[in-house]
Amino acid sequence: MKVIIVGGGQVGAYLASLLLERGHEIKLIENRKARVPILKRDLPEGCVLLGNGAEPELLEDAGIRSADVVAAVTGADETNLVIATLSKLEYGVRRVVGRVNNPKNSWLFTPTMGVDAALNQADLMARLVAEEMTMGDMMTLLKLHGGQYSLVERVVDPSSQVTGKTLREIKLPVDCVFVAILRNEELLLPRGDTVLLADDKVVAITNISQLQKLADVLGAKA
Repeated sequence: MKVIIVGGGQVGAYLASLLLERGHEIKLIENRKARVPILKRDLPEGCVLLGNGAEPELLEDAGIRSADVVAAVTGADETNLVIATLSKLEYGVRRVVGRVNNPKNSWLFTPTMGVDAALNQADLMARLVAEEMTMGDMMTLLKLHGGQYSLVERVVDPSSQVTGKTLREIKLPVDCVFVAILRNEELLLPRGDTVLLADDKVVAITNISQLQKLADVLGAKA
């Protein structure tokens, strides 16, 4: 994919490196002159452009007319919103991602304004911390579908109600499914006759509203 990243701070630079490792073609736009030599040192030649990423002329120089994705990740919400609107409404970029620095501005980052996906770092961090505080030994591996679902891992407690039962005997919370069981060095694909043992690591996909119920099922008996 062809990706344009606007904002060469820590977020933009790391994103650029990650995408390059995965074989994507990127252009990174940064408006701070002193920052550009650092970016050019760490990224391949021709990837970094100096200038204001909210200017149509520079976006066109970066190849926005053929870009698959634009990620506006500067430290200014107003700049990110302008870039997103231009990218989607003027150039028809298929996927536009906008970074939200101030959670109070998140209501502006909507598809109407050209934003397909808004990344609210403060809100995400707060939710992750709150989730880790309440979920005990359950580990969140990945957020899915806009954060509505989580891929989680939980060790089956020896005194759990499900220890020694087959999967068909276990009543899971709604919107929850087991996707893998890790037992010693072996990965098992869950089947109806699979028996859960103490200390098995269960990997599951669940709606976030059901996280606590899943933790209760796999955890120690109350």
